[in-house]
Amino acid sequence: MTLRMIRSTEVAAALKANRPVVALESTIITHGMPYPQNLEMARGVEQLIRAEGAVPATIAVLDGTLHIGLEDAQLEDLAQRPDAAKLSRADMAICLSTKGTGATTVAATMIAAHLAGIAVFATGGIGGVHRGAELSFDVSADLQELAQTPVTVVAAGAKAILDIPKTLELLETLGVPVIAYGQDQLPAFWSSTSDWAAPQRLDTAAEIAQAHAMRAALGLPGGQLIANPVPKEAEIPQEAINPIIAQALSEAEAQHITAKAVTPFLLKRIFELTEGRSLVTNIALVRNNARLAAEIACAMGALTQA
Repeated sequence: MTLRMIRSTEVAAALKANRPVVALESTIITHGMPYPQNLEMARGVEQLIRAEGAVPATIAVLDGTLHIGLEDAQLEDLAQRPDAAKLSRADMAICLSTKGTGATTVAATMIAAHLAGIAVFATGGIGGVHRGAELSFDVSADLQELAQTPVTVVAAGAKAILDIPKTLELLETLGVPVIAYGQDQLPAFWSSTSDWAAPQRLDTAAEIAQAHAMRAALGLPGGQLIANPVPKEAEIPQEAINPIIAQALSEAEAQHITAKAVTPFLLKRIFELTEGRSLVTNIALVRNNARLAAEIACAMGALTQA
């Protein structure tokens, strides 16, 4: 069976000309934010990447075709598709073979980006080890993907609803570099800092691009996670968000929310409990990550031309 993959007009031209391209996931559009904020965010993030000299490639599966970059009409349609599946490594092939429509998680976006020859990917926050995973075994496929697919992922750390220390331990076991951008503390998604020291720190996009290239030179599999703190003016400090996260987690447990339904439920409940503030912060951190990812993609391009 043949994989049907279409690059958008803009992305196809950029890849042909060896211009820098930044991959973007689509579950943040379908499962992470309500309409129309999700569409406004997606368009705004794409424009930010263009302003930094790179080309955005929002990735999704539409009617059995893998799209590397969406035309604006496709983006608008996806933002209003409540029936879009949430695709990770385990679901992607089935959705494609059955001509389904789905939005790509971090793991699925990494697979598609690497397939298309894109080395940098901007997202909000990665999945990880869920709290209580010692009983539920709920661990995101994002971590294993980072260990085997050579894409640099720019995120505001792991989502703060997760067990961050266990997520860090597993990433270390898997050999994934976790690099804080410009600070020694690990950011915690809605909060710019946390109680955990970052395993590594780099201060420039050029240094991050060089680290990516060196992993390739060493023949190491997998990518690297760049933990980019949300801007201070947009953050929700830990002392404010932690009790809200605890309440949302308690409600999810009481309602027996499990598996893929956990993260969307928690994000929605935290949005409600913060009266929308979490969404404002989420949009700010995604934009910030897109900006840095574009800088890294441009730095990677400069390396290959040197």
